[in-house]
Amino acid sequence: MLTLWDPFTGFSRLSNAAFARLSDEAFIAPAHADTFTPAVDVFEDKDAFVVKAELAGLKVEDVDIDVEKGVLTLRGERKREKRDDKDGYSCIERVYGAFARSFSLPDTVDAEKIQASLSDGILTVRLSKKPASQPRKIEIKAS
Repeated sequence: MLTLWDPFTGFSRLSNAAFARLSDEAFIAPAHADTFTPAVDVFEDKDAFVVKAELAGLKVEDVDIDVEKGVLTLRGERKREKRDDKDGYSCIERVYGAFARSFSLPDTVDAEKIQASLSDGILTVRLSKKPASQPRKIEIKAS
């Protein structure tokens, strides 16, 4: 006996099963699964290298920056607020969790003059350059 397959019935069954598995807490889109990696722009201007990281929702106390052995490391954690929606479904697309991004610094960076600021969800780290060494003339003494 042949059975006629209806793709719409199959899709309906699949989507109903997917929504039935949603927890009361949240649904995280599979594209972002379980890691939070902030987007970063790195560029150079005349006086410095600049690193800009997208950290929406984070406060200054949620982020750590350190420099060790020529490596700049940004660390932090985006924590999920506790939600208690019992009346319906929640859909959460932002990704939560700890992150760490590291960048090798060129020798021209002055590690003592690094500045950082967090404004409107953008962390800006300014890595000042050391003054360029000037060639100097070495006097030769006659003996």
